[in-house]
Amino acid sequence: MNLNTPPYMRQSVMDLEESRIREVANAGMGRSDVLAFWFGESDEVTPDIVRQAAIDSLQKGETFYGHNLGLPELRQAVSDYMTQLHGPVGVDRLAITSGGVNALMLAAQALIDAGDEVVAVTPVWPNLTAQALVMGAHLTCVALQPVQGQWQLDMDTLKAAITSRTRLLIVNSPNNPTGWTLTQAEQAEILAHCRRTGTWVLADEVYERLYFENDTANGCAPSFLDVAQDDDRLVVVHSFSKSFLMTGWRLGWLVMPAAMTHHMGKLIEFNTSCASVFTQRAGVVALQNTVDITPRVVAHLKACRDTLVPLLQAIPGVQLAPAKGGMYAFFKLEGHPDAVTTAKRLVTEAGLGLAPGEAFAPEAAGWLRWCFASKDLDRLRQGVDRLKAWMAQQPSKAL
Repeated sequence: MNLNTPPYMRQSVMDLEESRIREVANAGMGRSDVLAFWFGESDEVTPDIVRQAAIDSLQKGETFYGHNLGLPELRQAVSDYMTQLHGPVGVDRLAITSGGVNALMLAAQALIDAGDEVVAVTPVWPNLTAQALVMGAHLTCVALQPVQGQWQLDMDTLKAAITSRTRLLIVNSPNNPTGWTLTQAEQAEILAHCRRTGTWVLADEVYERLYFENDTANGCAPSFLDVAQDDDRLVVVHSFSKSFLMTGWRLGWLVMPAAMTHHMGKLIEFNTSCASVFTQRAGVVALQNTVDITPRVVAHLKACRDTLVPLLQAIPGVQLAPAKGGMYAFFKLEGHPDAVTTAKRLVTEAGLGLAPGEAFAPEAAGWLRWCFASKDLDRLRQGVDRLKAWMAQQPSKAL
């Protein structure tokens, strides 16, 4: 094999697009004058009580391998937590993973063979569609449509795309980047259709607690778990990253039919072996203190959203609607159809770091994602001031 000529490796891997978010961020990382809102994480550190749990674990010398499926204590804590939110979710349906991304990839490895047909609802965080392509799937995207800045799903279009040949549906709700959120009735309709076609549903619900509406009894976004049977062809992905301020810890979990769990443990062995024990100890404490941590996080994020969105809406040429969930404002700048170029210009000319819509799907070209998870509301206001000043300097035809 000559490594000087392609293909060096699997063509499906070589064909993956590099992150457009990173492409923009790389232009401004290390610059102290840039207000960065491009990555999907809060700038607030993990609560001290959670960090201390990991420190205590390390001090005890818990630096060895753990069970493939996770510490029994953490699996039980996740079971209790999920049961409180969605009704009974047994430990036998749970696997602890090394982050939400790892959980999604494990699900893709478990469910997709090369050549399988996969449907995804887009725009969406690019990892979800890329993982299907890594597995060699044939991917069909069903695009949400913006109506006055609010992204909406045409249910008939989605159901037409899901046939008896469709192996897997990938859906992220609340959605990154748009904030679009499925209703309970829509979830029930999707699940009923997928039962008829024999299609698996992979539901990324990592933002379920970051929900700003008052229309659910448990304070969460609607979940497929609320309408599913235990043995439905449904895998749900969760993470400690967003609602517990633990992005860098790389800790998540999977909910699946109990018949899958043992085999998922084998996949974890061949991927990462296990999540680190001291990280899992921190996860136990995070769940034990969720009443103190998560409501405060959600209340602050709502204040962030309600600070940023009206300011953006007041700028001529900006199109957006408040997100129902998540941590993003997704907006369009009239007259600026290439968001990658626009985002790079904002970095260099305005000191403002945003993520381009093209990172999430072709239909999001011209849109920009602003992560509003900032502990300092004035930082959001300063960012808007920079955007306004930059737009005021643009030729009138661009507005």
